[in-house]
Amino acid sequence: MLILLNKPYDVLCQFSRDGDRAVLADFVPVQGVYPAGRLDRDSEGLVVLTDDGRLQARIADPKFKQEKTYFAQVEGVVGKDALERLRAGVVLNDGPTLPAQAKAVAEPGWLWPRTPPIRVRKSVPDGWIELTLREGRNRQVRRMCAAVGLPCLRLIRWRVGDWTLEGLAPGAWREG
Repeated sequence: MLILLNKPYDVLCQFSRDGDRAVLADFVPVQGVYPAGRLDRDSEGLVVLTDDGRLQARIADPKFKQEKTYFAQVEGVVGKDALERLRAGVVLNDGPTLPAQAKAVAEPGWLWPRTPPIRVRKSVPDGWIELTLREGRNRQVRRMCAAVGLPCLRLIRWRVGDWTLEGLAPGAWREG
């Protein structure tokens, strides 16, 4: 079984309850499936759930280099230099990243409002980056953006391999 979920902001990417925080079980009432890769509590978007351990490993394990595409709203003007650095790979505290596909984009037209909204500073502009990675370190997109001087305000995973969020509202899911 394969399930595609649009994980809302502030939801833990696990099924077991941890205090009063929302978890995946609050949205997907299916037993025996597990996330293939994780999204942190502050991130939104596509989570692939499966009951197939081999498929889970193929999606989550960096050695299979499964592409994942993210849209990041960042603080600051997205300049050519920052994009070139992302495309070349940046050095993080756990070593250099693989090169990423990176481009400046307009705010996605399919984007839903976030609750709560991101913090806005009238004196600091923001922009959007579309990033495609072939690895998945802890908070990698956020750390890469910060490393090039563009702190991440909002992060949405749009695609994992051939699966996308298309047509899924926050909290909604479908079989893949």
